[in-house]
Amino acid sequence: MESSTNQRSDAPESGKIDFGFRRVDVADHTGLVRDVFDSVARRYDLMNDLMSGGLHRVWKAALQDRLKPQSDMTLLDVAGGTGDIAEGFLKRGGRDAIICDINREMLTAGMDRALDRGNARGPGRICGDAAALPVARASVEACSIAFGLRNVTRRTDALAEMHRVLKPGGHFICLEFSPAVLTQLKTIYDTYSFKVLPWLGQRVAGDAESYAYLAESIRKFPEPEQLATEMRDAGFGNVTQTPMSGGIVWLHSGWRI
Repeated sequence: MESSTNQRSDAPESGKIDFGFRRVDVADHTGLVRDVFDSVARRYDLMNDLMSGGLHRVWKAALQDRLKPQSDMTLLDVAGGTGDIAEGFLKRGGRDAIICDINREMLTAGMDRALDRGNARGPGRICGDAAALPVARASVEACSIAFGLRNVTRRTDALAEMHRVLKPGGHFICLEFSPAVLTQLKTIYDTYSFKVLPWLGQRVAGDAESYAYLAESIRKFPEPEQLATEMRDAGFGNVTQTPMSGGIVWLHSGWRI
Protein backbone atom coordinates (compact mmCIF):
# COMPACT_ATOMS: atom_id res chain seq x y z
CA MET A 1 0.00 0.00 0.00
CA GLU A 2 1.08 3.56 -0.61
CA SER A 3 1.59 6.02 2.21
CA SER A 4 -0.92 8.69 3.18
CA THR A 5 1.08 11.23 1.18
CA ASN A 6 -0.49 9.69 -1.92
CA GLN A 7 -4.01 10.65 -0.91
CA ARG A 8 -5.49 13.20 -3.28
CA SER A 9 -7.14 16.32 -1.91
CA ASP A 10 -10.49 16.52 -3.71
CA ALA A 11 -12.18 19.70 -2.53
CA PRO A 12 -9.33 21.80 -1.23
CA GLU A 13 -10.39 24.86 0.70
CA SER A 14 -6.88 26.17 0.08
CA GLY A 15 -7.72 26.65 -3.58
CA LYS A 16 -5.03 24.16 -4.58
CA ILE A 17 -5.35 20.65 -6.01
CA ASP A 18 -3.02 17.91 -7.17
CA PHE A 19 -2.07 17.77 -10.82
CA GLY A 20 0.17 14.76 -10.71
CA PHE A 21 2.83 15.59 -8.12
CA ARG A 22 2.33 19.34 -8.58
CA ARG A 23 -0.06 21.51 -6.59
CA VAL A 24 -1.95 23.87 -8.88
CA ASP A 25 -4.81 26.34 -8.55
CA VAL A 26 -8.22 24.66 -8.73
CA ALA A 27 -9.17 27.15 -11.44
CA ASP A 28 -6.29 25.91 -13.62
CA HIS A 29 -6.72 22.17 -13.09
CA THR A 30 -9.38 21.45 -15.73
CA GLY A 31 -7.44 23.30 -18.39
CA LEU A 32 -4.24 21.43 -17.57
CA VAL A 33 -6.03 18.08 -17.82
CA ARG A 34 -7.65 19.17 -21.09
CA ASP A 35 -4.20 20.01 -22.48
CA VAL A 36 -2.99 16.49 -21.62
CA PHE A 37 -5.79 14.85 -23.58
CA ASP A 38 -5.67 17.35 -26.43
CA SER A 39 -2.05 16.30 -26.85
CA VAL A 40 -2.60 12.53 -26.82
CA ALA A 41 -6.09 12.19 -28.36
CA ARG A 42 -4.98 10.91 -31.77
CA ARG A 43 -2.68 8.28 -30.26
CA TYR A 44 -4.78 7.53 -27.19
CA ASP A 45 -6.16 4.14 -28.27
CA LEU A 46 -2.82 2.93 -29.60
CA MET A 47 -1.07 4.00 -26.42
CA ASN A 48 -3.65 2.16 -24.29
CA ASP A 49 -2.82 -1.06 -26.11
CA LEU A 50 0.93 -0.52 -25.92
CA MET A 51 1.26 0.61 -22.33
CA SER A 52 -1.09 -2.06 -20.92
CA GLY A 53 -0.01 -4.86 -23.24
CA GLY A 54 -3.67 -5.12 -24.25
CA LEU A 55 -4.80 -5.68 -20.66
CA HIS A 56 -7.07 -2.61 -20.75
CA ARG A 57 -9.38 -4.67 -22.98
CA VAL A 58 -9.62 -7.35 -20.30
CA TRP A 59 -10.36 -4.76 -17.61
CA LYS A 60 -13.04 -3.11 -19.75
CA ALA A 61 -14.58 -6.49 -20.56
CA ALA A 62 -14.86 -7.07 -16.81
CA LEU A 63 -16.70 -3.75 -16.53
CA GLN A 64 -19.15 -4.86 -19.21
CA ASP A 65 -19.60 -8.23 -17.51
CA ARG A 66 -20.58 -6.41 -14.33
CA LEU A 67 -22.92 -4.01 -16.14
CA LYS A 68 -24.73 -6.82 -17.98
CA PRO A 69 -26.11 -4.68 -20.84
CA GLN A 70 -29.77 -5.29 -21.64
CA SER A 71 -32.07 -4.11 -24.42
CA ASP A 72 -33.90 -1.76 -22.04
CA MET A 73 -30.76 -0.07 -20.69
CA THR A 74 -29.18 3.28 -21.52
CA LEU A 75 -25.59 3.88 -20.44
CA LEU A 76 -24.01 7.24 -19.70
CA ASP A 77 -20.25 6.83 -20.00
CA VAL A 78 -18.58 9.79 -18.30
CA ALA A 79 -15.11 10.81 -19.51
CA GLY A 80 -15.84 8.29 -22.27
CA GLY A 81 -13.24 9.69 -24.64
CA THR A 82 -12.96 7.77 -27.89
CA GLY A 83 -15.91 5.55 -27.01
CA ASP A 84 -14.74 1.98 -26.44
CA ILE A 85 -16.89 1.49 -23.32
CA ALA A 86 -20.03 2.91 -24.95
CA GLU A 87 -19.47 0.98 -28.17
CA GLY A 88 -18.88 -2.23 -26.20
CA PHE A 89 -22.10 -1.67 -24.27
CA LEU A 90 -24.07 -1.41 -27.53
CA LYS A 91 -22.39 -4.46 -29.04
CA ARG A 92 -23.40 -6.47 -25.98
CA GLY A 93 -27.06 -5.56 -26.43
CA GLY A 94 -27.54 -2.26 -24.63
CA ARG A 95 -30.33 -0.06 -25.99
CA ASP A 96 -28.50 3.24 -26.08
CA ALA A 97 -25.25 4.83 -24.94
CA ILE A 98 -24.16 8.40 -24.41
CA ILE A 99 -20.57 9.54 -24.07
CA CYS A 100 -19.96 12.68 -22.02
CA ASP A 101 -16.43 14.04 -22.07
CA ILE A 102 -15.05 17.49 -21.31
CA ASN A 103 -12.46 17.13 -24.07
CA ARG A 104 -13.66 17.79 -27.62
CA GLU A 105 -10.47 16.42 -29.14
CA MET A 106 -11.14 13.02 -27.58
CA LEU A 107 -14.75 13.03 -28.77
CA THR A 108 -13.65 14.00 -32.28
CA ALA A 109 -11.00 11.27 -32.33
CA GLY A 110 -13.66 8.75 -31.35
CA MET A 111 -16.06 9.91 -34.06
CA ASP A 112 -13.30 9.76 -36.66
CA ARG A 113 -12.37 6.24 -35.54
CA ALA A 114 -16.00 5.12 -35.82
CA LEU A 115 -16.31 6.59 -39.32
CA ASP A 116 -13.05 4.94 -40.40
CA ARG A 117 -14.62 1.63 -39.37
CA GLY A 118 -17.75 2.39 -41.35
CA ASN A 119 -19.82 2.81 -38.21
CA ALA A 120 -21.81 5.98 -38.81
CA ARG A 121 -24.31 5.06 -36.09
CA GLY A 122 -23.28 4.55 -32.52
CA PRO A 123 -23.21 6.28 -29.15
CA GLY A 124 -24.41 9.82 -28.69
CA ARG A 125 -21.66 12.26 -27.80
CA ILE A 126 -21.89 15.39 -25.68
CA CYS A 127 -19.20 17.70 -24.36
CA GLY A 128 -19.63 18.33 -20.66
CA ASP A 129 -18.06 18.40 -17.22
CA ALA A 130 -18.35 15.32 -14.98
CA ALA A 131 -19.06 17.64 -12.03
CA ALA A 132 -22.01 19.28 -13.85
CA LEU A 133 -23.39 16.67 -16.22
CA PRO A 134 -25.70 18.04 -18.95
CA VAL A 135 -28.01 15.05 -18.44
CA ALA A 136 -31.44 14.91 -16.82
CA ARG A 137 -31.97 13.55 -13.33
CA ALA A 138 -32.90 9.86 -13.11
CA SER A 139 -32.63 9.38 -16.88
CA VAL A 140 -30.26 6.41 -17.37
CA GLU A 141 -30.11 2.83 -16.09
CA ALA A 142 -26.31 2.66 -15.95
CA CYS A 143 -23.40 5.06 -15.57
CA SER A 144 -19.71 4.30 -15.97
CA ILE A 145 -16.39 6.11 -15.80
CA ALA A 146 -13.25 4.26 -16.87
CA PHE A 147 -9.82 5.69 -16.09
CA GLY A 148 -11.28 9.18 -15.86
CA LEU A 149 -12.21 9.85 -12.26
CA ARG A 150 -8.67 10.65 -11.18
CA ASN A 151 -8.59 13.47 -13.77
CA VAL A 152 -11.75 15.17 -12.48
CA THR A 153 -11.18 18.45 -10.68
CA ARG A 154 -14.01 17.97 -8.16
CA ARG A 155 -14.35 14.23 -7.62
CA THR A 156 -17.04 14.30 -4.94
CA ASP A 157 -19.19 16.60 -7.07
CA ALA A 158 -18.77 14.22 -10.01
CA LEU A 159 -19.81 11.23 -7.90
CA ALA A 160 -22.91 13.11 -6.77
CA GLU A 161 -23.72 13.99 -10.37
CA MET A 162 -23.36 10.40 -11.54
CA HIS A 163 -25.70 9.33 -8.74
CA ARG A 164 -28.16 12.06 -9.77
CA VAL A 165 -28.52 10.93 -13.38
CA LEU A 166 -29.21 7.29 -12.48
CA LYS A 167 -32.72 5.96 -12.19
CA PRO A 168 -33.59 4.28 -8.87
CA GLY A 169 -31.97 0.86 -9.04
CA GLY A 170 -29.43 2.14 -11.56
CA HIS A 171 -25.88 0.79 -11.59
CA PHE A 172 -22.68 2.84 -11.34
CA ILE A 173 -19.27 1.40 -12.17
CA CYS A 174 -15.89 3.07 -11.93
CA LEU A 175 -12.83 1.39 -13.42
CA GLU A 176 -9.65 3.08 -12.26
CA PHE A 177 -5.96 2.64 -11.63
CA SER A 178 -5.04 2.57 -7.95
CA PRO A 179 -2.04 3.12 -5.70
CA ALA A 180 -3.11 -0.05 -3.83
CA VAL A 181 -0.79 -2.38 -5.76
CA LEU A 182 0.46 -5.62 -4.24
CA THR A 183 3.73 -5.06 -2.39
CA GLN A 184 5.44 -7.73 -4.51
CA LEU A 185 4.70 -5.71 -7.66
CA LYS A 186 5.52 -2.26 -6.38
CA THR A 187 9.18 -1.97 -7.44
CA ILE A 188 8.68 -3.21 -10.98
CA TYR A 189 5.42 -1.27 -11.31
CA ASP A 190 7.07 1.98 -10.20
CA THR A 191 9.97 1.44 -12.60
CA TYR A 192 7.58 0.80 -15.46
CA SER A 193 5.38 3.77 -14.54
CA PHE A 194 8.08 6.39 -14.11
CA LYS A 195 10.63 5.19 -16.67
CA VAL A 196 8.94 3.18 -19.40
CA LEU A 197 5.63 5.04 -19.74
CA PRO A 198 7.15 8.49 -20.39
CA TRP A 199 9.64 6.93 -22.82
CA LEU A 200 6.83 5.16 -24.65
CA GLY A 201 4.74 8.33 -24.66
CA GLN A 202 7.59 10.26 -26.26
CA ARG A 203 8.27 7.62 -28.89
CA VAL A 204 4.65 6.98 -29.91
CA ALA A 205 2.68 10.12 -29.02
CA GLY A 206 5.52 12.63 -29.03
CA ASP A 207 4.63 13.54 -25.44
CA ALA A 208 6.55 12.19 -22.45
CA GLU A 209 5.14 14.76 -20.03
CA SER A 210 1.51 13.64 -20.36
CA TYR A 211 2.43 10.05 -19.56
CA ALA A 212 4.55 11.13 -16.62
CA TYR A 213 1.40 12.88 -15.39
CA LEU A 214 -0.52 9.61 -15.84
CA ALA A 215 1.85 7.78 -13.51
CA GLU A 216 1.79 10.59 -10.96
CA SER A 217 -2.00 10.93 -10.98
CA ILE A 218 -2.38 7.24 -10.11
CA ARG A 219 -0.24 7.71 -7.00
CA LYS A 220 -2.40 10.66 -5.96
CA PHE A 221 -5.68 8.79 -6.38
CA PRO A 222 -7.32 7.61 -3.14
CA GLU A 223 -7.05 4.11 -1.77
CA PRO A 224 -10.06 1.89 -2.63
CA GLU A 225 -11.61 2.17 0.84
CA GLN A 226 -11.50 5.96 0.70
CA LEU A 227 -13.19 5.96 -2.71
CA ALA A 228 -15.83 3.53 -1.39
CA THR A 229 -16.56 5.99 1.43
CA GLU A 230 -16.89 8.84 -1.06
CA MET A 231 -19.30 6.75 -3.15
CA ARG A 232 -21.46 6.05 -0.10
CA ASP A 233 -21.36 9.74 0.82
CA ALA A 234 -22.65 10.50 -2.70
CA GLY A 235 -25.65 8.24 -2.05
CA PHE A 236 -24.58 4.93 -3.58
CA GLY A 237 -25.50 1.69 -1.86
CA ASN A 238 -24.21 -1.89 -2.12
CA VAL A 239 -20.72 -0.51 -2.80
CA THR A 240 -18.06 -3.08 -3.65
CA GLN A 241 -14.43 -2.92 -4.80
CA THR A 242 -12.74 -5.63 -6.85
CA PRO A 243 -8.96 -5.63 -7.49
CA MET A 244 -7.58 -6.79 -10.82
CA SER A 245 -4.04 -7.48 -12.03
CA GLY A 246 -2.54 -7.39 -8.55
CA GLY A 247 -4.34 -4.21 -7.56
CA ILE A 248 -3.07 -2.15 -10.50
CA VAL A 249 -6.72 -1.60 -11.44
CA TRP A 250 -9.86 -1.72 -9.27
CA LEU A 251 -13.48 -2.06 -10.28
CA HIS A 252 -15.75 0.00 -8.01
CA SER A 253 -19.47 -0.74 -8.14
CA GLY A 254 -22.47 0.96 -6.54
CA TRP A 255 -26.21 1.32 -6.99
CA ARG A 256 -28.71 4.11 -6.70
CA ILE A 257 -31.10 2.79 -4.08
